[in-house]
Amino acid sequence: MRHVSLDSLEAGQVLAKSIYASDGRTLLSQGVLLTPGMVNKLHRIGVTMVYIEDSRFEDIKVEEVVSEETRREAISHVSNILECVQEGKNFDTTAVSKTMTNIIEEILAQKDVMLNLDDIRTKDNYLFIHSLNVCIMSTVIGINLGYSVTKLKELALGALLHDIGKVIKNTDDPLKRYSQEGDHHAWVGFNVLRKRHELSLSSAHIALQHHEHVDGTGEPRNLKGPEIHEYAKIVAVTNFYDNLISPFAPEPTLLPYQANEYLMGLAGKKFDHNIVIQFLRSIAMYPTGSSVQLSTGEIGVVVGQHKGLPSRPLVRVFKETGSSERDKFAYDHTEVKEYDLAKETTVFIRSILKS
Repeated sequence: MRHVSLDSLEAGQVLAKSIYASDGRTLLSQGVLLTPGMVNKLHRIGVTMVYIEDSRFEDIKVEEVVSEETRREAISHVSNILECVQEGKNFDTTAVSKTMTNIIEEILAQKDVMLNLDDIRTKDNYLFIHSLNVCIMSTVIGINLGYSVTKLKELALGALLHDIGKVIKNTDDPLKRYSQEGDHHAWVGFNVLRKRHELSLSSAHIALQHHEHVDGTGEPRNLKGPEIHEYAKIVAVTNFYDNLISPFAPEPTLLPYQANEYLMGLAGKKFDHNIVIQFLRSIAMYPTGSSVQLSTGEIGVVVGQHKGLPSRPLVRVFKETGSSERDKFAYDHTEVKEYDLAKETTVFIRSILKS
């Protein structure tokens, strides 16, 4: 499979990863043959990148840290909870708590985790995809820090629901805009979660503190390093990173390697240095399936990752046969080679290409 921009997508290509609606339902299934109507629909709903099947890279499988079924369940549960909160209804966390247990077990079952944040976002599902990504990334950091299963579950639940205050704060009904100390969505979310007796108060503090910075420049209370709960320090990093790479965030979208570099520059300033290091050990700077240009001038596709070396993946290169922008990816099958950048220390990735 290959990760491609929607601008280069053509009718007749085969979708390699499913696209989900905001409630967890499948909009387009893996394996579907894309028609002109489907491609137009993807444009309308705001999709920017998709995975397609490619016979030249049929052996490439993006590592699923969490199974498709569990991801779909989590998206559905968080969608239901946020809908209940927005409508002022009571909500049950039993089902989502069970799904968090599944997420933790699936991640723990893998020896080496390298995260590829490859869910396809739409205008409708981006908040739920964001919540799930933050949950998964935070859980991986918690595992790296040696958390117990109990602490991992508190972290995962709080991370999944960290933006719960946004659905109330963004409503047009003034009666549903409430907070104890202020109008920031962090306070709003905290006041919702702290009333849930089945949730840990530590989980609720994630909603309250995930915009705090260790240097005291964050919101809503300008807390400094030791005053911020460690769970919230973790979610501060993962929330910030996922917003950097999201096409629906207010700021310009960054590519993963750009977001990694930006985050590294803030380690020890806005974000806890050790947590940033633990995060960067497990996130793919160049996601599997991405088309890249090497320092040699050659163009290829990332086909594998090295745990602990996120900037040195395996890249498969085919000979270029065209010189125009459109012909960049018309590879000649007769010349194929792979660079293991962990060993080829003089070769590096110059840029990610929108193939």
